[in-house]
Amino acid sequence: MGNGRWDSGAWANYSATATVGKSQTQIFTSRDMKDEFNPAKITMRESRDGDDNPLSTPIILGSDVTGSMGMIAEKLMREGLNTLATEIYDRKPVTDPHIMIAGIGDAKTDRAPLQVTQFEADIRVAEQARELWLEGNGGGNQGESYFLPHLFAATKVSADAIEKRGRKGYIFTVGDEPVHDGVTQAEAKRVLGIDIERDLSGRDIIGMAGRNWEIFHIVLVNEGYCGWGGARDKVLASWRNYLPERTIALEDVDALAETVVSLMQVTEGAMAADVAASWGDGKALVVANALKGVPSKTGAGRGVRRL
Repeated sequence: MGNGRWDSGAWANYSATATVGKSQTQIFTSRDMKDEFNPAKITMRESRDGDDNPLSTPIILGSDVTGSMGMIAEKLMREGLNTLATEIYDRKPVTDPHIMIAGIGDAKTDRAPLQVTQFEADIRVAEQARELWLEGNGGGNQGESYFLPHLFAATKVSADAIEKRGRKGYIFTVGDEPVHDGVTQAEAKRVLGIDIERDLSGRDIIGMAGRNWEIFHIVLVNEGYCGWGGARDKVLASWRNYLPERTIALEDVDALAETVVSLMQVTEGAMAADVAASWGDGKALVVANALKGVPSKTGAGRGVRRL
């Protein structure tokens, strides 16, 4: 999958009818998980090169959709996806983005702890994202199953960038809670439809996915669970156990798309200070704080714009 190219005009037309003046429940109308987004019923998700995207780059953006975190998906639908896609094309940290949206919940309590769209390069990203079910449960057990999309990527994604060119894709997960340590055999079978020989720890899964994917987790430090006394530090510590340099503390969810693009720029070699400054007064400080501690490769890198 992944034909076509992102077009801001198509986005504006789509947004005018799909999101403007509508509530979250009017935007996301699904009341159950659709079969086409159920990972247990998916054999493989593909990101393939084509005439429109000859050097495709697979990008997975996984959003917590439990409790109040449904607002992440809503913000993506209202403007974030357009910002994400247009800025990738403009700044060029990677080539020919193919974007998959994943809805993440809790495998210990939820009916739909993972949902995944196709990899798409045009307005179909938004059309499919809008059909995800915002289950909103989460279980109240101080954790979510954020490692599910990583295990899905390691076992059920086939991408030309990885297999033909040896280029890694990107996985960004976003949420406000600690992470459950790994995926059990029963959870893997029920949620992903795969058989594993034993329970997998979080480190096991990060190791599997990390062979082919650049992995980041973005903690919304001023939202939801993180807003409780002392919870912010608990959540960050939970994640830094697995991703010590790639656990991102984001202070403003409205800068999510800019932060994702910036992380790709820095990973591809741009300097963090230059990238942050390029966003201007409105988002520069938030992005700068989010990029603290993220190592840059040596050199100027690709795609630093608007300095």
